[in-house]
Amino acid sequence: MPSYVITGVARGIGYEFVRQLSQDPRNTVIGVVRDKQQTIKKVSEDATLKGRSNIHILEADLTSYEAVKRVAGEAAKITGGSVDYLIGNAGYISQFDAYEPIGVLGNEPQKLEEELAKLINIHVVANIHLINAFIPQILKGHAKKVIVLSSGFADLDLTNKFDLNLSSLYSISKAASNMAVAKFSAQYKTDGVLFLSITPGMVEVGHYVNSTPEQLQKLGSGLGKFAEYAPNFTGPISPEEAVKLVRSVWEKASIENGSGGDFLSQFGNKQWL
Repeated sequence: MPSYVITGVARGIGYEFVRQLSQDPRNTVIGVVRDKQQTIKKVSEDATLKGRSNIHILEADLTSYEAVKRVAGEAAKITGGSVDYLIGNAGYISQFDAYEPIGVLGNEPQKLEEELAKLINIHVVANIHLINAFIPQILKGHAKKVIVLSSGFADLDLTNKFDLNLSSLYSISKAASNMAVAKFSAQYKTDGVLFLSITPGMVEVGHYVNSTPEQLQKLGSGLGKFAEYAPNFTGPISPEEAVKLVRSVWEKASIENGSGGDFLSQFGNKQWL
C-alpha cells in the first residue's frame, strides 16, 4: 500500500496527481495545500474524487518550517510513520518576469528583489524544509523516492543555445532547486533514497489567460525558439498527460541505474519539449 505526500494539490498538476494516484484504493494519498477547507470542498464536489476515502488533505504554508514540521507529524498519524513518495509540486509562476529579460527587470529593482525572494522561498527554501521534515518517514518507506517538479528553463545549455531570456527569475529559482535536490541525493543515496528533479513539460494550466496582446507577442517570440528547439512541438500538454509522463519517469528511475540526483525531462532524458 504505497503512500504519497504531494504539495500544491489545490489545482493544476497537483490536483491531477491526487486524481490519478487515488484511483488505486490501496494507495494513501496526502495532499498539502494553503487552504484546506477550499480544497476539501473542491474534492467533495468532484464527481470522480468525492467517494475516495484514501484522499487526505492537510494545510500548511510551505515557506514556514514550523508549519511543514507540523504537517509532517499529521501525515505520520495517517501513514503510520512512513512515506513512500514525497512529491514537491507546489510552485509559483511570476508574471513580473514572464515577458521581459532580466536587464529590463532591473529597471524595477525593488520589485525584482521581492519576486526573486518569493520564487526562492517557494521553490528552494520550502522544498528544503519539506524534505528535512519528511526524510525520517521516507527512510522508513518502501519506495524511498523524493521528486521535486522542475522546469526546462533551468537548463543552462538550453538557455545558452537558444538565448532564452524570458522567465529569468523563475529559471534561477528552479536551477537552485535542482542543486538542492542533488545535494540531498549526495547525502542520502547510501540510505537508498532516490532524489529526482523532473520537469512536467509545458502544461496548459491557464497561467497566461489574462495576458495583454503585447505580452502575448513577447511570449510568442519565446515559443518560436521552442519550435526551433523541438520541431515536433505542438503546444502545451494537459495536466493528465504531464502527470502520466512524470510518473513513468520516477517509476523507471533508480539509484542502481545512476539516476540519483538527476534533473530529467518528462521523457526521462534532457529533451525538454
